[in-house]
Amino acid sequence: MEEQSKKNNQLNIELSEDVAQGVYSNLAIITHSSAEFVLDFVRIMPGVPKAKVKSRIILTPEHAKRLLGALKDNLSKYEAVYGKVKNSEGGGASNLPMNFGGTTAQA
Repeated sequence: MEEQSKKNNQLNIELSEDVAQGVYSNLAIITHSSAEFVLDFVRIMPGVPKAKVKSRIILTPEHAKRLLGALKDNLSKYEAVYGKVKNSEGGGASNLPMNFGGTTAQA
């Protein structure tokens, strides 16, 4: 009976080739209302003054809290193997390295 219960709780998740490729993002913008959290993932490139949102994820507050917990858990496991992740300059949108720490291009 317990084995049947485990089978009923399994979820098969399908991952298409397009989605499996992933989308690179080096900036996340998080906004919220009383009903949802919106995570916009952006790719900013050096020397390009405009950036587009590459992916948007909309979560309920409950799912956002579960995501936060899962990220904390995974970061702890990562740091146990690879060492502490350096948080440069406190993070946040006001500390964006718009030139990515390199030299500024000149024409």
